[in-house]
Amino acid sequence: MASKIALIVVDMQHDFCHPQGSLSVSGAMECVPLVNRLLDSRKISYKVATKDWHPQNHISFASNHDGKEPFTSFIQMSNHVGGKPDEKMQQRLWPDHCVQKTKGSELLSELHLGKVDLIIEKGSDERVEMYSAFSDSFGNMTAGRGGVNYDLTAKLKEQSIDDVYVVGIAGDYCVNYTALDAAKAGFKTYVIEDGQRCVSADSWKDVCQGFIKGGVTVVGEQEHVVQSLLE
Repeated sequence: MASKIALIVVDMQHDFCHPQGSLSVSGAMECVPLVNRLLDSRKISYKVATKDWHPQNHISFASNHDGKEPFTSFIQMSNHVGGKPDEKMQQRLWPDHCVQKTKGSELLSELHLGKVDLIIEKGSDERVEMYSAFSDSFGNMTAGRGGVNYDLTAKLKEQSIDDVYVVGIAGDYCVNYTALDAAKAGFKTYVIEDGQRCVSADSWKDVCQGFIKGGVTVVGEQEHVVQSLLE
């Protein structure tokens, strides 16, 4: 029996993809043609698009911390969401981006959005970062509790999905953590290398090493497994 396949298009939003975006990732618009071909594929049963969906007072915005700068400043973030305030991790600070109901938060109009079955809005709890579409940075799943609108694992299992293909922005952040969590949830997970771009291009090699450890397979557009989806 053939595997049932899902596509996750990660955070292809104005602020990340357009050159004028507040957190524009170099080369992001180059991914659009391949992503649209995947969205058009009849061999992919379930198509998900994710969005960063932050309140203006989000913890990851440097503007919300006195004396801090985007990209170069870090804070200690506590796991208040999980009820473990003593559990902490380092959090990089970013420019304000993908603020709810702003132009920057919109998915690219160039995408074939009519083919998308589910939109995940993540990062809505101002207290915690959420790079992955599955859980926040501490592993909390907060669907229905303010962090994200849907439990993606549950949605994929409802559709009897076996394999997950991940593309989008940024390869070293939200694509990375979404793919690792998909594999952790038990799905056979692939990242299509040509369908992502990184905040820091130099980081991709390290990301791929993490994928090996996390059970995620990196594939290229020209490989048979991808071409078979595009036929």
